[in-house]
Amino acid sequence: MDSKLKRIGVLTSGGDAPGMNAAVRAVVRTALDRGAEVYAICEGYQGMVDGGDRIREMTWDSVGGILHQGGTIIGTARCAAFRTREGRRRAARNLLERDIEGLIVIGGDGSLTGANIFRQEWPELLAELVEQGEIDQEIADRHPSLAIVGLVGSIDNDMYGTDMTIGADTALHRITAAVDAISSTAASHQRTFVVEVMGRGCGYLALMGALATGADWVLIPESPPNVDNWEERMCQILKAGREAGRRDTIVIVAEGARDRKGEPISSNYVKKVLEERLGEDTRVTILGHVQRGGSPSTFDRNLSTLLGYAAVEEILAATPESEPCLIGMRGNRIVCSPLMDCVKQTRTVADAIAAHDYERAMELRGSSFKAAFRTMRTLVRALPHPPEPGQKQLRLAVMHSGAPAPGMNTAVRAAVRLGLDKGHVMLGVKNGVKGLVAGDIEEMDWMSVNGWATMGGAELGTNRKTPDGSDFYAIARNIEEHRIQGLLIIGGWSGYQTAYRLYCEREDFPTFNIPIICLPATINNNLPGSELSIGADTALNSIMEAVDKIKQSAVASQRCFVVEVMGRHCGYLALMSGLATGAERVYLHEEGVTLNDLQTDLDHLVTGFKQGKRLALMIRNEHANPFYTTAFMAALFEEEGKDLFDVRQAILGHLQQGGDPTPFDRIQATRLAARCIEFLIEEAGKASPAGAFIGLEGGQIRFHNLEDFPRMVDDRYQRPKAQWWMNLRPVARVLAQPGPQAFRKAGPKP
Repeated sequence: MDSKLKRIGVLTSGGDAPGMNAAVRAVVRTALDRGAEVYAICEGYQGMVDGGDRIREMTWDSVGGILHQGGTIIGTARCAAFRTREGRRRAARNLLERDIEGLIVIGGDGSLTGANIFRQEWPELLAELVEQGEIDQEIADRHPSLAIVGLVGSIDNDMYGTDMTIGADTALHRITAAVDAISSTAASHQRTFVVEVMGRGCGYLALMGALATGADWVLIPESPPNVDNWEERMCQILKAGREAGRRDTIVIVAEGARDRKGEPISSNYVKKVLEERLGEDTRVTILGHVQRGGSPSTFDRNLSTLLGYAAVEEILAATPESEPCLIGMRGNRIVCSPLMDCVKQTRTVADAIAAHDYERAMELRGSSFKAAFRTMRTLVRALPHPPEPGQKQLRLAVMHSGAPAPGMNTAVRAAVRLGLDKGHVMLGVKNGVKGLVAGDIEEMDWMSVNGWATMGGAELGTNRKTPDGSDFYAIARNIEEHRIQGLLIIGGWSGYQTAYRLYCEREDFPTFNIPIICLPATINNNLPGSELSIGADTALNSIMEAVDKIKQSAVASQRCFVVEVMGRHCGYLALMSGLATGAERVYLHEEGVTLNDLQTDLDHLVTGFKQGKRLALMIRNEHANPFYTTAFMAALFEEEGKDLFDVRQAILGHLQQGGDPTPFDRIQATRLAARCIEFLIEEAGKASPAGAFIGLEGGQIRFHNLEDFPRMVDDRYQRPKAQWWMNLRPVARVLAQPGPQAFRKAGPKP
């Protein structure tokens, strides 16, 4: 059938997850843009069984203003009736009454399994409905099959086939915010807190929450303590931590945690153990449903939007022979996988845990999960392992370069502690390249970085200076004097330039013949060899929160906002924040801005406000155009808008660089720092050690030789030649447009 005649149903089922509304919005608007009709099935499968006004047609404006809302506006419910044959027959009849021939289901593995059963039974259900006279044979012939596409909405991040599920990142935000707050009061009173987080069969939230908050112990279902007297071992480590100078103790427990025999480990039991064996004042905090509530994070808004867009593309291309598929994200790329294969693999983990085969459970969770757990086991130590007898101790230095980026401190903490635990000496270079030139270098110990996991800014100090002229002599002298045998530079563009220049000067300065590694840390996300830089996620969330407030301030008036964001000549922050906030227009340096563009945008504004629009949002990259500035655009729109609407400009400035890092930035900073230390140790013993920069590409950590730096960048505009996120521009355009007139009743909300 022609896709323009297709009718699609969308429902949210099972537990709610932040980002579901963004997914529904993307499904509705993408489908309408493609000429399809969309029906929202309210209250999940219960609404499908009940029919009537619980299945309602959606317009472009039906999903206006929901992007930032938590929960699901179309509702969700557990439905016992859909588990019965009779219930599914009633559901089929209700869909047929509206000629719905495809379903996009947003839920967990139970909801997606139910959709697959429904699809498999579809021909039989139709035959029964014809036999009972509830539908005509002609209707059954017109709809011989039902297309199914699934999206995973679950804060547990427990589904195979996608790196992240809708809602998991937001849940981590809730956990880190709560633990950060608890840590401050715990430190004040030298208390111990046991924090219970969700994750009945999956330890993702507990493990990543512990990694992000610098917790002192974590218990997860996949890897119970590997000794029978684990309580004693835990208490020994926590006691040693207090003796080393820690004022607080945080233990994070997944609600599904258990011991090696499969017996549950409750948060109250952990509290009892700590009080009895350590004699400490211990409190329990069960975060509960606060983890799944509230406005979704930038990551969840954008993930849900991209998945919803892709789900429509997939379902409109479906044929009667098409198997149900699951749309997920792997390594920053949308992927489509067989639905039931993903469900089967997901349940295999639960089966392994139930069988006490914890080694297999960890294998099934994947290499990133295992690596994070290994890193966590090192970071929770009270003190590092002492060097092995006869071990060669390396002297490894860590420094910052470039503008501050949230997550820099997290990376330093991980690098210092992991280096020390491997038996090496860790040196901190103060104040970036200036400190390297001046010799402002000092040895760091385990407690030097205590509390740094959660801190924004750059405690070592940083600046944008790059070495030149006599600086090289001074740096060579200090490297020799401090016997530096490896250098980790955590920073942005100037850090990469510094590393490249030191690498190129090896012939004249043999002292520079040491391994050098760059870790990407800049809110601009403008570095080669990495799709995501540390700090960019925090900056996006800061922008999103500011813009959400800006939009609220204009709710009672007809107003257009022109918001300027950072990024220099890289439009990543502008495009991704525009996607997350529902901006109608994003101005990028990569695309340029012409007077004709501004005229077109002005025409859209005038038309929209005449039709009843109350709010317009335009986001501009700070260097989008040197002449058409934010002030110019605001003045132009104000003048030409006359009395129809007024205009305000908002330049967000350095608030984008501030704040504590998000869970994503903390976790990735730790992952990358761990690999950087491994790189330095491996290369230090070689005659010609490598210089490299590290990054996340396709979900994997990869290294590039410093020699490739000039080839991979546009030096004039200080950005990579390849920018993966520009491929998302068509998605942003579809969702930001005024909407197909045939499906609109009034001016849209962003």
